[in-house]
Amino acid sequence: MAVIIINPNSTVSMTQAMVEQARRSAPDLDFEGWTSHDGPPAIQGQEDGDIAAPPFLDLVKKASESGADGIIIGCFDDTALDRAAMRADCPVIGIGQASYHYAALRNWRFSVVTTLSVSVPIIQSNIKRQGLGHLVSHVRASEIPVLELETEPDSAGKTIVEEAMRAEASDDVSAVILGCAGMVGVVDRVRHAIKAEVIDPVACAARCMRWLNAEG
Repeated sequence: MAVIIINPNSTVSMTQAMVEQARRSAPDLDFEGWTSHDGPPAIQGQEDGDIAAPPFLDLVKKASESGADGIIIGCFDDTALDRAAMRADCPVIGIGQASYHYAALRNWRFSVVTTLSVSVPIIQSNIKRQGLGHLVSHVRASEIPVLELETEPDSAGKTIVEEAMRAEASDDVSAVILGCAGMVGVVDRVRHAIKAEVIDPVACAARCMRWLNAEG
């Protein structure tokens, strides 16, 4: 069975982009992408997350019962992470969770560049809840709506790059985490623009699944 990336929102193209990135990052694993067609088109804030959670958790249960080797939550807010982990008989990780812990294991102080301000409190809470609040400098909102990362990739990417540059210049960090699953298409642009480490949460979660599924 495969590692299943479950996208809690209903945008299929975003699911496909995450699967492609995961396969590039951990080519020895088999990845499938599942889209929550009953979720909102994008998850932007707590209200969207609350709407997305029930159909997403149904897919978690289905994936586990199908024998998934692991489940990746394809939303940087780590939608319903605790409840998903309790429902599954396989490893469950969020892409946000994976990126924070990767930075922590490298002892990197980091900032997050995300989409809208409405997501900032959720991300801050997730980081603190996982005991990593001492490592985060800022959670920066680029004020780019999630879907504009697909519909306006050039202008949205430019804004993300500029915000990452501000983080590097002002936040005293070793790493910048790209805080949205939809940012997979701008990873290389950001890496070319700054010297700090750039953490792609989708790639990070895929690589985490590699060692979570290793024997011994």
